[in-house]
Amino acid sequence: MRIDEGDLDDPQIIALLELHAREMSDHSPPGTCHFLDLSGLKTPDITFLSAWDGDTLLGVGALKQLDPLTGEVKSMRATAAARGRGVGFAILDHIAGLARDRGYTALKLETGTGPLFEGAHALYRRYGFAPCPPFAGYVETDFNRFYALDLPAPQFQ
Repeated sequence: MRIDEGDLDDPQIIALLELHAREMSDHSPPGTCHFLDLSGLKTPDITFLSAWDGDTLLGVGALKQLDPLTGEVKSMRATAAARGRGVGFAILDHIAGLARDRGYTALKLETGTGPLFEGAHALYRRYGFAPCPPFAGYVETDFNRFYALDLPAPQFQ
């Protein structure tokens, strides 16, 4: 598996992001969806990632800079065929590595609740994320969940 940056014009990526948007909207109460569309993922504060097996897309994810020390995990999604293959963990690990390289001290994320989101909750907890209060203007609802991961401070030698 390789993880690439960018390439939001690839038809496989566009199709997966469109599916993601539909499912998030269909399984979330009004006003609680915070996924980014293609234009939202093309801003300078976003690093978009895609995981591939040869020419086959496995999944996507993004890192958004909230401030000089904090990043937010966005748009995590594996293809149906890639679920259970460690794609989400690999993308999340890549995001955390980018965050550490940039000197971030924390990664945060917002996600929903219900059956569609259970796999994401398990992944984030397994990676070490813990529940946290809302951040970056998010509003707490019965549907939304917020997580944070403290990153080690850079070691200077």
